[in-house]
Amino acid sequence: MNLLIGPKVKLGVVAIFLFFASGRVLATGLVPATAESAKPAFCLAPEYRQFDFWIGDWDAFDVENPAVKVAHNRVDRTLDGCVLLEDYESTDGLRGESFSIYDAARGMWRQSWVTNHGTLLVIEGKMQGGGMVLSGVEHTVSGDKFVRGTWNAEDGGVRETAVTSADGGKTWKPWFDLMFRPVAASAASPRTIDEATVAALDTQYQAAVKENDAATMDRILAADFAIVTGSGKTYTKADLLAEARSGRVHYERQDDTDQTVRVWGDTAVITAELSEKGTDDGKPFEKTVWFSDTYVRTPTGWKYVFGQSSLQCPKPLE
Repeated sequence: MNLLIGPKVKLGVVAIFLFFASGRVLATGLVPATAESAKPAFCLAPEYRQFDFWIGDWDAFDVENPAVKVAHNRVDRTLDGCVLLEDYESTDGLRGESFSIYDAARGMWRQSWVTNHGTLLVIEGKMQGGGMVLSGVEHTVSGDKFVRGTWNAEDGGVRETAVTSADGGKTWKPWFDLMFRPVAASAASPRTIDEATVAALDTQYQAAVKENDAATMDRILAADFAIVTGSGKTYTKADLLAEARSGRVHYERQDDTDQTVRVWGDTAVITAELSEKGTDDGKPFEKTVWFSDTYVRTPTGWKYVFGQSSLQCPKPLE
């Protein structure tokens, strides 16, 4: 999270469960997995992917002053995908790290945040109206303060707003409003920003397909999405999500190369060569196709609206 300690100073937030996530002690009595052991089947439910839109390498800007960078923030998935790790550094010297996890037992997200100023903050909550909303109490020597932060995927980035209350949540006042943009795009021209944003989003989508990550696919695909294959078959968003949730297809490889992005106003088209290898209902497959993906800018960011793939390529293209 990014809860500011003062004007334009971030006070992030993270997850709890740090003791258990350390791998030293597990309530189940299991020992940490070795490289040779099977990957544990933990944190596979779609709820664990709800906050994945925050993953990225970001530059942070005050919404009211979008030309001035106020911080750098990197958010990664760690511990076999169970935890989001945030590494935040403000331009004024504040540094902090946070851990975020979905608490399946209670059906909500928890975050905890620590800084080089000796600050600790723990908040919790869940997805509401398409955004992540977390709240809690900041305990300070001068008294307690209620805080609430909201994260929303917006225009190829993430917008985080926070409000505070000094009367136990009866009334609230604005605290900060930050926009996180991809590092590679923050210093680029508007067209280059769009190209980088759509390219990153399509790469994220391909990775979600490989992992059967239906939650991420659902977030990126438009409601009326459709794809037409080289054999003439058409699939809807519901078809693709059902396939991912079934776990029928297992990918050993799902890699695209020669990616090209073309942007015309609020429409972007990606072309690339896709190489796939895996099993479908236990039957092995391996193929290479060319595809084109069409994205459209919407009020909530770019959405994948239409896809088309070629017939299987007879041999790798040179």
